[in-house]
Amino acid sequence: MIKLRLKRYGKKRAVSYRIVAMNSRDRRDGRPLEELGFYNPRTDETRLNVPAIVKRLQDGAQPTDTVRSILTKAQVFEQLKG
Repeated sequence: MIKLRLKRYGKKRAVSYRIVAMNSRDRRDGRPLEELGFYNPRTDETRLNVPAIVKRLQDGAQPTDTVRSILTKAQVFEQLKG
């Protein structure tokens, strides 16, 4: 199963995340199928590749709870319905 989840990178105590599409059985920092965005929790900065995310969701990818809340804030699910 394909999951949309966060991949950690950055220094200690200065973490950032990439939003990636990965096989659900792969390890957290493993090789992703596709990188779909960026999330920095310290500054609450988010950059998303919305067309690619919508395509992955239409193909049946399941977002994790954290990624789901990020996508909800960015109103990606409204584009999925429309």
